[in-house]
Amino acid sequence: MLKVQEIRELIKLVDQSSIDEFVFEHEGSKIKMKKNAAETVMVASAVPHAAISAPVQAQHQAPVSAPSAVKHEAKQEEVQPEPVKETETSNLHKITSPMVGTFYASPSPDTDVYVKTGSKVSNDSIVCIVEAMKLFNEIEAEINGEIVEVLAKNGQLVEYGQPLFLVKPE
Repeated sequence: MLKVQEIRELIKLVDQSSIDEFVFEHEGSKIKMKKNAAETVMVASAVPHAAISAPVQAQHQAPVSAPSAVKHEAKQEEVQPEPVKETETSNLHKITSPMVGTFYASPSPDTDVYVKTGSKVSNDSIVCIVEAMKLFNEIEAEINGEIVEVLAKNGQLVEYGQPLFLVKPE
């Protein structure tokens, strides 16, 4: 089977080309992409004895970032927190996600959150966990200051570089 990066490159190439349908078969694996005006659909089916077949839709975006966002058929509610005014954020530090994964505000569901609005943090303070491929990565503040706003919700999928917290530096 192709690696994820190779599949992303294929999606990008198909998206930028004028072809409407692309089929790739190799060693019992088959990838079929069909492009409509509004979306690109990719269906991947594995070797028959593996019995895995997962249809996936790739979001149609600008050519540069087309392969980076993949949307599954089951839609999730997206809750957008109230943003801080633009003029107020100019002097704030953003703690961003270093990877794609799931945001967790606490070490386990039955414990308190690491930080909340008004919490004081230092360089080595753990502010959250981002889980990627069953690995739980502790994210540190890397700045001394006060949490002004928590931008991500517990259990939310986050992207690489997505702001998670706004911190007022000391």
